[in-house]
Amino acid sequence: MQFKVIITRDFEQMSKFGAGLVIENIRQVLHTKDTYTLGLATGNSPTGLYKHLAGAANEGIFDSSRIRSFNLDEYVGLPGENVQQRALHPESYGFFMIQEFFGLLKRKFKETNVPWGTLIDQGKLISELDANPADWRADGTDKGKAIVINTNAKSEYLRWIRASILDAYAEKISQYGGIDLHIIGVGGRGHVAFHESGIPFEGNEMLLVKLDDNTVENAVKDGHFASKEESPSYAISMGAELVYQARTVILLANGIRKTEPIAESLLNDPTPLVPISYGKIYAKQGGRMIYILDKAAAEKVLQHADAIRRQGIEIEDLSRA
Repeated sequence: MQFKVIITRDFEQMSKFGAGLVIENIRQVLHTKDTYTLGLATGNSPTGLYKHLAGAANEGIFDSSRIRSFNLDEYVGLPGENVQQRALHPESYGFFMIQEFFGLLKRKFKETNVPWGTLIDQGKLISELDANPADWRADGTDKGKAIVINTNAKSEYLRWIRASILDAYAEKISQYGGIDLHIIGVGGRGHVAFHESGIPFEGNEMLLVKLDDNTVENAVKDGHFASKEESPSYAISMGAELVYQARTVILLANGIRKTEPIAESLLNDPTPLVPISYGKIYAKQGGRMIYILDKAAAEKVLQHADAIRRQGIEIEDLSRA
């Protein structure tokens, strides 16, 4: 099993060390093929790593023009009169990536991909779901649900979403030979991207997710949207089943809020209630799983290090280095 946990002092050491691993992998892979495929996440955790990667690319340490990227997720229902306005909304994940990474590069990536959630009209989606209840099912045991659209749905709009927004994104990744390395974060309940707690692992490569009301309310409380009406109610996301098809997965986690889900994913058996726990299945199947944590996120890992090591998971503490 290739599963390693690396503990760092703080956000900066976590970011710098993680960037070093990514750069090393990029350089190795580009010796054997023309284009490197990189999986990317949004959120606070990878922002420092992205700055280090951009700096290395701008110094010529690796050729960013030979990289193709695929992001994890994107909102459906961002404010805006049309696709362009939604895609350029300051809370869109596409905008985030331009601001935090793509815009820092002197030589741009060969191609960038963010799930095509902004193409969907949320009002039309809701009306079609309401009018065609036999065309779909809600999958999951908690409040956030995967909306699984039947391949033979009667609604033309719902069929289009299934074929052209969801399945097509996974198929495009497959066409390019899969993702070489995927950078992910972790939510407070152990979710990866919008693969929310309780959504099954299997049969959900790309997800249309009905967001938990609490997620929507928190987006308003945190100042991302002016009101609940303006906050998206749906999102498009890679599911764990697709995320963990990458040849290497690097999970970044910093801060006390991540302590519990990190510990649960390492100490207990894999469960959809903690989506990142799929990493154990992935590692046993031959994937290369690496956690890079700051000391706060690793608090319980250090407390239960022996129990974790007994499962064949390696722990390296760099926080005193």
